[in-house]
Amino acid sequence: MQRSERTSEPVVKDYHHPTGGWGSLKSVARYAFREKLALSTIWQTLWRQNKPGGFMCVSCSWAKPAEPHPAEFCENGAKATIWEQTKKRCDRAFFAKHTLTELLGWDDHALEKQGRLTTPMRYDRSLDQYVPVTWEAAFKEIGAELQALDPTSVVFYASGRASLEASHMYQLFARIYGSNNLPDSSNMCHESTSVGLPQSIGVPVGTVTLADFEACDMMFFFGHNTGTNAPRLLHPVQEARKRGVPVVTFNPLPERGLMRFKNPQSPVEMLSPDAGTKMSSEYFQVKGGGDLAAMTGIAKAVFALDDAAKAAGRERVLDVDFIAEHCHGFDEFEAFVRRQEWSDIERCSGLSRAELEDVGRVYARSKKVIANYGMGLTQHRHGVKNVQMLVNLLLMRGNIGKLGAGISPIRGHSNVQGQRTVGISEKPKLVPLDKLAQLYKFEPPREKGLDTVEACEGIIGGSVKGFVALGGNFIRAVPETQKMEESWRRLRLSVQIATKLNRNHLIPGEVTYLLPCLGRIERDDQASGPQTVSIEDSTACIHGSKGWRPPASPELLSEPKIVAELAKATVAGKADVPWDAWVADYALVRDAIERAYPDDFRDFNKRFLTPGGFHRDLAACKRVWKTDTGKANFLTPESFDVDPDIHTDGMNVLKLITLRSNDQFNTTVYGYDDRLRGVHGSRLVLLMNEADMDRLGFEDQDLVSVETHADDGVERRMENLRVHKFSIPKGNVGGYYPELNRLIPLWHHEKEAHVPAAKSVPVRVLRA
Repeated sequence: MQRSERTSEPVVKDYHHPTGGWGSLKSVARYAFREKLALSTIWQTLWRQNKPGGFMCVSCSWAKPAEPHPAEFCENGAKATIWEQTKKRCDRAFFAKHTLTELLGWDDHALEKQGRLTTPMRYDRSLDQYVPVTWEAAFKEIGAELQALDPTSVVFYASGRASLEASHMYQLFARIYGSNNLPDSSNMCHESTSVGLPQSIGVPVGTVTLADFEACDMMFFFGHNTGTNAPRLLHPVQEARKRGVPVVTFNPLPERGLMRFKNPQSPVEMLSPDAGTKMSSEYFQVKGGGDLAAMTGIAKAVFALDDAAKAAGRERVLDVDFIAEHCHGFDEFEAFVRRQEWSDIERCSGLSRAELEDVGRVYARSKKVIANYGMGLTQHRHGVKNVQMLVNLLLMRGNIGKLGAGISPIRGHSNVQGQRTVGISEKPKLVPLDKLAQLYKFEPPREKGLDTVEACEGIIGGSVKGFVALGGNFIRAVPETQKMEESWRRLRLSVQIATKLNRNHLIPGEVTYLLPCLGRIERDDQASGPQTVSIEDSTACIHGSKGWRPPASPELLSEPKIVAELAKATVAGKADVPWDAWVADYALVRDAIERAYPDDFRDFNKRFLTPGGFHRDLAACKRVWKTDTGKANFLTPESFDVDPDIHTDGMNVLKLITLRSNDQFNTTVYGYDDRLRGVHGSRLVLLMNEADMDRLGFEDQDLVSVETHADDGVERRMENLRVHKFSIPKGNVGGYYPELNRLIPLWHHEKEAHVPAAKSVPVRVLRA
């Protein structure tokens, strides 16, 4: 594969400008010109983004306000829309010119840059090319292939893009077929949340809404690059900072979004010569994997403050009434925190006792606190414990279940949370199987299915024979790249439903189909008229989304239509599902979702177009705890070493943190720059602490090789990265996902949730 760069000597220099501001405006304009859309209707399209009556962003899942800004989109959201609305077409003429072997030499950006897929295609091994196939033939042939396979050997993957309607239909199809193998992209990022939060507070999602950001008097951020991955969140954070709310951030790298921000929609800010709003009152560059130690230090400081208040007869710092009425496990948690030594906390976190005690004092005087976090907490061997320790901090002062406070996991793809809500899960206990059986007159499989890591193990081991992907770039997103690409070719069946070409499509199984679908921005006309779909945002609010642009090709089908036709070709007569009626009118699918999930989707069709969406009925928001104890649980870790299997012995062994750039969304790479980190011209860089560079004898621009430090007998190596000094804690290095996924062992994952531990990969760095 060609190198992910446009220059042999990339430039890495400090970036001191605010997030947003002129930098964002110039980036969006430059991108629109590059895609030849600057003089098109793209600006009208963007004007409808994330607004009532419009379409919901195809990029991140952040909340959509009832009263939107004039432009309710961010830089990366605009890039995603422009990327989908490109005028370029990856059509049958393109595939006639190129073999898959040739295309495998292209990088991720070059592949997707070819434009929208237009025609259903089937892989012809004799030509090593995709050739056109009719929809009717594709459905018939795929159905026959699926019928010939053991259902437990087939994986039905979902990327997080598909609507609630398509997702519910997809999981129903898989279960009627006989498979609970329904992994999704959440398995790679926030499954630590989905496992950890139910054990702590009885719900698998966050408890805050936009109203809480308006009322809070303090915020935490742990392990999240907000300026790149959820930029619209910067608006409520900026508003909070302007009213004096402290925002305390913990992250290994100095990410500009939580340092300085200028609102591009404010003429006063844009014309002001100042540096923009200071977004974090305190910003701590915690060691990679050191968050649990830092949180332990904050808790220890709070206990000391409570001791002093109690001794002096002052108001307690702990919310003792809340703890007594609502919590379980507090004594064990308190004992754990009190016995930890400050020297160990400082060593593991990379922060000083004084710094953490200062944070404890800020927290102790705040009454309504939100804790935001991202994959910097979840992608570790003990990511679940990270999440639960953050909940413990909130419970100490009663900061869940009241206005202005709560836990806020910042999810990734636009509907990744919603897909889980409507049944995309490999865990039968999370799905109302008895109700589905009653409604549709079939017997669902009851055994646990495969999650993402287990699906990869099955593909490598040979037990998985078929793979159906509702979106995504699975093979690029998962660890163990080399083994996965080699093993994928042994699959009997690979079916890829997509809008644009990506690397997964170029690695065929024995029988492979590439099925192009409508994008969310495009008009979806069915028998009853134009259709509206729905998604769930990161704050558990459900929104309608209506496309308005003409389809990229007259041959495109909607995701619900494709799912329905696959089901009809595969499981006809095995259940009583009105597939054709559902495709004709998506409102009937929403009625079906409401029947399956009446608590979350009461009056679904009446409410889903409400400006700002409607909020799911989450018990924890009302201080009702659906846990094993009936209380909110303080869950105590065994230690605060979140990656106990990593032994970084030796002077050249470091801990790799994989990163996303300002010019990408998940595996979609828009370009070769990372403006907010000052990286230009390449993605093949390794960011390293200057002291580590001196110790190892490296200079800026030196070519290095990176090898995984593991004793499993497998060589995992990335050649010819350019090393650059960067503000990152000693012992840590940073490099870009997905290119560096090849360095992550498949077994290196969160113990309970199986999330790849991509934020703590032990590596050796050697001169090339």
